[in-house]
Amino acid sequence: MAADATGGRFDPAPSFKFYVELEGIIVGEFTECSGLTMQRKFEEYREGGVNDYVHKLPGRTEYSNITLKRGITYSQELWDWYLEGLYDGKVRRINLSIILGNSEGKKVKQWDVLDAYPVKWTGPRLNTGSRDVTIEEIEIVHHGLSLSTEVGTSMGLV
Repeated sequence: MAADATGGRFDPAPSFKFYVELEGIIVGEFTECSGLTMQRKFEEYREGGVNDYVHKLPGRTEYSNITLKRGITYSQELWDWYLEGLYDGKVRRINLSIILGNSEGKKVKQWDVLDAYPVKWTGPRLNTGSRDVTIEEIEIVHHGLSLSTEVGTSMGLV
């Protein structure tokens, strides 16, 4: 475990303590987030007479779709967001943030997602023999991720 300049400990953040902000409004804690991935593509260039390596030239960065899962609530925010543009093609792109906290309720990391819009909504699996929580899922595409420099502040949840 690492320590800061004052000798305080930095424990790894738990993966279960995060929430999502849509346009600056906390829409709740989610049970799962996947797809926080970016990958730089590259081109290989084979130079004549150079036989011991191949040049690898940097290219575009590509971002994976992000999938968010949460227990079904009375809120219809995700459903309504998906439905926007269903008939007229005018989807609403928004900026959102995925905020990871530690056990003391402080921000550890905040990923800001740019120009996101939903491409898939999945409802719960219903089973009369189950006592599992019902889960809804939304998959979003976006134009990029940035990592906020704001850390160590309160997560803002009461």
